[in-house]
Amino acid sequence: MKEHMRPWSLSVRYLVFAALFILLAAGLWAIRSVLEPLVIAAFIAYLIHPAVNYLTRRTSLARTAAVNLVYFITLAVLIGTPSTLTPLFFDEFKQVITDVLNLFDQLIVWLVKPHIIPGLPIDFGQWANRLTQFRSTFLSSLPDQALQLLGKTSVTALWLLVILTAVYYFLAEWPRLRSGFVDSFPEGYHAELNELYQRVRSIWLNYLRGQLLLMAIVGVAFTIAWTVIGIPGALVLGVVAGFLTLIPDVGPFLAAMLAIGVALLEGSNWRWMPASNFIVALIALAVYLILIAIKNFWLRPFIMGRSVHMHEALVLISIILSTILWGILGALLVVPVLATLGVVFDYLRRRILGMPPFPLTESFVLEAPMVSGQEKVAALKSKISRKKKE
Repeated sequence: MKEHMRPWSLSVRYLVFAALFILLAAGLWAIRSVLEPLVIAAFIAYLIHPAVNYLTRRTSLARTAAVNLVYFITLAVLIGTPSTLTPLFFDEFKQVITDVLNLFDQLIVWLVKPHIIPGLPIDFGQWANRLTQFRSTFLSSLPDQALQLLGKTSVTALWLLVILTAVYYFLAEWPRLRSGFVDSFPEGYHAELNELYQRVRSIWLNYLRGQLLLMAIVGVAFTIAWTVIGIPGALVLGVVAGFLTLIPDVGPFLAAMLAIGVALLEGSNWRWMPASNFIVALIALAVYLILIAIKNFWLRPFIMGRSVHMHEALVLISIILSTILWGILGALLVVPVLATLGVVFDYLRRRILGMPPFPLTESFVLEAPMVSGQEKVAALKSKISRKKKE
């Protein structure tokens, strides 16, 4: 039987590969609506995977024990943090709604009273009736509507189960999945694929470090700023600003608008600031513009430039477009995904043109600036072997 088996020709292999690629792309597009939980699970696993690596390297824990420890601690934090912070956020929300309702009551009372301009009586009674109807039908039930909306838009129990299971699977099986993917290629390509993996891994780790650093700096800065101004709920508003930094520009803007709204309705808590609520809100707006300018023109270019090596303008445009097209998840992933595609396309370009697969001057490949060709290959294989063991 084996004597009659002939290898496929190059054209047949290309044709089959193209057909399989098209079928795979069509299949992924058809099930795109159910891929989001898996993407979320992969992102969560990526966030906590460094903790698993740290425990396996610095302690005597086996990988399974490290995965279990990190997974259940993360699960406890994810469950405990919302249950702790939700009352704080909901109390602030109820206070804001109460202030809005009081403002409407005052406006309605003012409209009901007759107002006379010399020689021209004006009746705002009809407007008062409309505002009264709007207040009774919409604003009064807004907290209940918000809770109902939160319940409708939250992840269902089934999707939550899928995400939790997938996170554990990715954490526990990632080394085996990576090795299986590399081993599916001929042995001569293993060194290149491992080096490519290390470069992509470096991008995502640097992106994670940069995002965490940026979130911490923004959260602390806005918390201090709102505390100095005396805006009620400064800690909560600062935490929101830091968390929403994951959505650059849009997130901090929404957090600042929330803080300005609280300042406009409640003013400042400090007695040494005898200013009206409107003045306090203007001060909060000015502080936001100063802090966001520092973040956009100095802090973020410095952090992102060192993490994924992308131009600030490209980062900003990519995040805005991905937010419009794919929402928050797209904004979270677009920067490292683009950086990853850049590394992969550069590798393919070099391979197609017959060049070395990676720039030999980069630190991933060489430590010394000038070595011979054989020494370059030996250095590459040695470094890849060490990283593969890690």
